[in-house]
Amino acid sequence: MIVGRAATVYDVADRAGVSIATVSRVLRSPDAVRPATRERVLDAVTALGYVPSGSARGLAERRTGVLGLYFPGFDAAEEAPALDVLVHSAGATPPFTVVHDETDAEAEHPTMLFLDEVLRGAELEAWKQGFVLMVGVGRDDPDRSTVRDMAGRVDGLVVLARSVPDDVLARLALRIPVVVLSGPARGDRYDHVTVSNAEAMAELTRQVLAQTDGAAPAFLAGPDDSPDGAERWDGFSRAISEAGIAAADVVVVRGDFTRASGRRAAEQLIADGLPAALMSANDQMALGALDAFRSAGVSVPEDLIVTGFDGIEAAALSRPRLTTVRQPMIELGRAAVQVLARRLERPDTDPVTVRLPLEIVVRESSRRSR
Repeated sequence: MIVGRAATVYDVADRAGVSIATVSRVLRSPDAVRPATRERVLDAVTALGYVPSGSARGLAERRTGVLGLYFPGFDAAEEAPALDVLVHSAGATPPFTVVHDETDAEAEHPTMLFLDEVLRGAELEAWKQGFVLMVGVGRDDPDRSTVRDMAGRVDGLVVLARSVPDDVLARLALRIPVVVLSGPARGDRYDHVTVSNAEAMAELTRQVLAQTDGAAPAFLAGPDDSPDGAERWDGFSRAISEAGIAAADVVVVRGDFTRASGRRAAEQLIADGLPAALMSANDQMALGALDAFRSAGVSVPEDLIVTGFDGIEAAALSRPRLTTVRQPMIELGRAAVQVLARRLERPDTDPVTVRLPLEIVVRESSRRSR
């Protein structure tokens, strides 16, 4: 160890009798260096207490070692209450309070349930690949300044489909690699990571039609700007067309992916007349529909079948338990980071679309006794 200053790569090279390029190779790709040379370098690193400088390495390689993950904001900043943490210093406030909560509060935003799991997977894979993950949330960000700032601080960027305008995304992609998460490729030059939305929804619809003896299900659609929602509708439409049912004969109600909108849609169906089944574009709306049906004394699946899509944990805890299509949410995050890391290593290869399989989970909400 060198007293009074940190050891440098030059110190290690001098002690080991090699070039600084060899030291770098040992630290980055040890298997590419002869064992005897590798051992000398590593002995020198240990003896000198040398720690590689991440910032210096980044400058040399024009890399930051950071990947970005950008999500749109679903909660408005101005709705967060003011908080002064200093007022909670020891002795300033009681240690706890008791609150009797009798409200019917709305569940967490459904998209956040999905993104939380994606984030877990992305962070895990970034760590395994040797990167740091920077997360940006475009809350109240009409000019997309958040994602623009991120692009200058990361080696590559994962963005949720349609969370960034096409023209902004195209400009960002001129500077760094971009991977689009969810939603199909639309003639662009980005790498995509998505799931088989249409195929899984089509198969689930066929299974529901078999349970209803071919009677047309109603469809609970999500927002009209959702790429996943559009693909799920396409799969549903394909299956009912195969069964000889015209799209015009299908009752379509629209929600916004929240549980509350599912309750409202179900109340509308109760008033207008129940279909044989209600197929929802996501689990949260389907769970809201189950709430409304239960309150109205409608029995599921005896009076009608209900299905969802996403595979969130609450779907397995409902009564009856919800038939759904389970998304590999953690794997989506991991796959996006893998694709981005590969793009950084192979920048000139053609864009890829990784499509992960889904799993149809049949539960009591669609099981009718024969």
